[in-house]
Amino acid sequence: MVLGIVAEYNPFHNGHLYHLLKSKELTNDDYVIAVIGGNFTQRGEASIVDKWTKCEMALDNGVDLVIELPTLYSISSAENFADGAIKILNSLKIVDHISFGTESEQLKDLNIIANTLYNEPKEFKLLLQSELAKGLSFPKARENALVNYLNDATLKNILSGSNNILGIEYLKSLKKHHSKMIPIIVPRGISNHLNKDYTGKITSSTAIREMIKTGNTRNLKSSLTPSSYTILNEELNKGHFVRDVSSFEKVIFYNLRTSSLDSLRKLPDVSEGLENLIKKSAYATNNLEELINQISSKRYTETRIKRILLYSILGITQKQMDISKKINPYIRVLGFNKHGKELLSRISNKNPNLKIVTSVKKFMDENLNRNLNMMIEKDILATNIYTLGYLADGQANLDFTKKIVDK
Repeated sequence: MVLGIVAEYNPFHNGHLYHLLKSKELTNDDYVIAVIGGNFTQRGEASIVDKWTKCEMALDNGVDLVIELPTLYSISSAENFADGAIKILNSLKIVDHISFGTESEQLKDLNIIANTLYNEPKEFKLLLQSELAKGLSFPKARENALVNYLNDATLKNILSGSNNILGIEYLKSLKKHHSKMIPIIVPRGISNHLNKDYTGKITSSTAIREMIKTGNTRNLKSSLTPSSYTILNEELNKGHFVRDVSSFEKVIFYNLRTSSLDSLRKLPDVSEGLENLIKKSAYATNNLEELINQISSKRYTETRIKRILLYSILGITQKQMDISKKINPYIRVLGFNKHGKELLSRISNKNPNLKIVTSVKKFMDENLNRNLNMMIEKDILATNIYTLGYLADGQANLDFTKKIVDK
């Protein structure tokens, strides 16, 4: 039996270990496949360490096979992030369960919402259009429409949880693809995902990254598993880490100031003349935090703006994002242990036509699918830009030179 997990592991900490062990306990699954985000994240941020380092942490802590979630999904909306991950796990044809962390303790509550979003009843769609017409952001408009349609004010608590929102999207995607994977939830309970404070042994990824960013790392060791701490410490000492997206401040401003309004208009999530405000703000300040504050509004959340800035420096267009929603991605293997190698053999036997990438160069030389080539080129570019944020040794083309992590 095989368990599937979708994560960013940014970095892998005690809470992730708890989720992993609890998931195996609930499912009695023998093996674990993790689909992890790459060098940039769903909230429009930079990963604290690169994807191979996160892969190594995962393998050291009980994951058997690690697959990269392509950049077009990993920095996308919750809907496309979840759908990309589900498409990958579903295509393997050997995954029995998918487990995800939630703030909610009831899977049935998440399923009620997921069913509404999947079926999109006419009354719900009208309510959503009405809320959007008020100038609200899409997440807030959808929340209000769901509360009104299902006539349940308690849904506000559920829809305020970022993990719940992702969980709902996983459930919706499972329905969309008629997947046989069985969903399992592990309530987080102890630590809020966005809490910046140290909360003991189980501390959020946000708080851990804040420790590194500020240099106040006295609680770092107790927040991580022993192997994660060792691996992370080595990368910190080498200068192979990125504090946050502000490390790319100059790159972002250069890109915005040299881009045409037409090219900004073609970025995902840019609509209603937002390109004009982006351009104007890029000329008015050279401070990233100020830029984001100037562009953000009731309708355009800070997270959405940060993702737009990443789309800009990665040259991702709405057309390319639309393509990612319509196609099945490749399986980019980042690492495995001996059980993971066996799982790869099972996957190949179950689905011989699946595009499994163990060598980027070989894949690009042989693959004839233009859409998949476009997608992996974005992964390569994301790595090349990411290493510009290193304090030392910011070399490029790691996707060609880094070997698969073999444990």
